Amino acid sequence: MWLLAHDREFFMSYKNFPWFKEQRVSAIVNVEEQSPGHFYWPELDVDLTAEIIEHPERFPNVAHST
Repeated sequence: MWLLAHDREFFMSYKNFPWFKEQRVSAIVNVEEQSPGHFYWPELDVDLTAEIIEHPERFPNVAHST
């Protein structure tokens, strides 16, 4: 999936961000930028920063969706 924020596009693969796989589109597009570069999906309880999205390899601890 892609996240557009401040004229920047962030690609988020399901491999690195499994919480979004098989979710309703309405839950995925319901995203809040709580502070600059800090994104929160309230319906999914997912909280990510731009750095995590840009460099998922630096953050290997991935929670698994149930």
